[in-house]
Amino acid sequence: MNQLDQLKQFTTVVADTGNFKQLAQYAPRDATTNPSLILKAVQQPDYAPLLASTVAAHRGQPLAAIVDEVLGRFGLETLKPVPGRVSTEVDARLSFDTVATLARARRLIGL
Repeated sequence: MNQLDQLKQFTTVVADTGNFKQLAQYAPRDATTNPSLILKAVQQPDYAPLLASTVAAHRGQPLAAIVDEVLGRFGLETLKPVPGRVSTEVDARLSFDTVATLARARRLIGL
């Protein structure tokens, strides 16, 4: 039994990544991600098709809306191998605007 399997006996393993293609090998219960992790992931060739198709499908929309769509796609792909929950981060620039924070969170949930 490896260290990760030993750890799983006593706690819930949560992956903190934007690299959803590696999740299956670790079998986390839940996952979390954020824009900086997704930015790192989209720079990898494996994720170029997902990024390109999402941007193409939403061409002409405001940049913030396209970014939300990319975050949503990564969230959906992350959720596929994860049996529990996937969390993401709302834009930190909205942290002092409760109404805008909730609106953005609801938009992300709606994707």
